[in-house]
Amino acid sequence: MNISTSNNHDNGEQDQKGVSKKRYMPLLLINYTCLFLGSVSSSLLSKYYFNHKGSNKWVSTWVQSAGFPFLLLPVFLPYYLFQCTQRKPFTRFTPRILSLSIFIGLMLGLNNLLFSWGNSYLPVSTSALLLSSQLVFNLILSAIMVKQKITFTNLNCVILLTLSSILLALGSNHDKPQDLTPTKYMIGFVATIGAGLLFALYLPIMEMIYKKVYCYAMMIEMQLVMELSATILASVGMVWDGGFTEMRKESKEVFDKGEGVYWVTMITNVVTWQLCFMGTAGTVFLTCSLTGGICMTALLGMNVLGGVLVYREDFGGVKIVSTVMCGWGFCSYVYGMYVNNHMMKLLDDHKQNINPSIEMAQPQPQPQPHSDLHLGLGA
Repeated sequence: MNISTSNNHDNGEQDQKGVSKKRYMPLLLINYTCLFLGSVSSSLLSKYYFNHKGSNKWVSTWVQSAGFPFLLLPVFLPYYLFQCTQRKPFTRFTPRILSLSIFIGLMLGLNNLLFSWGNSYLPVSTSALLLSSQLVFNLILSAIMVKQKITFTNLNCVILLTLSSILLALGSNHDKPQDLTPTKYMIGFVATIGAGLLFALYLPIMEMIYKKVYCYAMMIEMQLVMELSATILASVGMVWDGGFTEMRKESKEVFDKGEGVYWVTMITNVVTWQLCFMGTAGTVFLTCSLTGGICMTALLGMNVLGGVLVYREDFGGVKIVSTVMCGWGFCSYVYGMYVNNHMMKLLDDHKQNINPSIEMAQPQPQPQPHSDLHLGLGA
């Protein structure tokens, strides 16, 4: 009886691994797509709000996480409606994970506020280029917190992106919006750098926490709690600053595109921010924090071009050189990753060809929290 049960369990585990392998690439592509659409659209829509006389930073902060109810659908529907998984929602959701989710959610809420503060003062292209510094912070913090290896290509990327941000800081004062004081412009500059630093800290922390996460569905549940916490923080700020009343006033009296366009902008912004955050969380869970940071940095170039194409922002010599340096650093890093992965694969193949019998005799490594077994929806 015990042998039969064990065999059934092993067969079930093998079946789950097979299903997970099939789910991995679709899940990864879905998260990449969400990250791409959400990052570019949310950045442009946030700037659209401020360009047309929207001015409340707490409103812009609140919409970034207020779409958390959308996450109730992937959390509860697979189990209660579609019955495509045997795992009940929030299974293995310990008090420690709940506490960590709340804490990270509050940190995320602060990051959203800093981003809104910077985005209200800076052009989209300047803000996007400044946020590219998050990869520098991410690399350093990943090395400290999750033991990411520092290589020549990593350092090359750090140096280029740092010089790019310094160059932009020295030469971008001329493109500040009209009627904006130098003090407010500097506040926006510092707030944007702060948002990049907090986001860079958020990524490796999430990678550390995800090592204790059982499956992809549990990651969505954590994201739901985090964004609920961020929304509560933003709601407190909204009440304190009169943001909810301000939204009604802005839609009718201030927003120069009319009340209907105002609410469409708000709702669309809520949806696109959800796509951005879910794409980021899914990418970190399925790969690692540094990959998430790299993807965000790559998309910043799209945000720069989006600001230039949609809002006709200035794209003079300073931004051209800064963008080239960002691209140079990013491509250098990607190439370094490619060469390293290729060399590791050749080394593994060489070891197997020399003595496959010894390789087979060695004990197999234990599956990691992000192994194929844990990539499913929790079935």
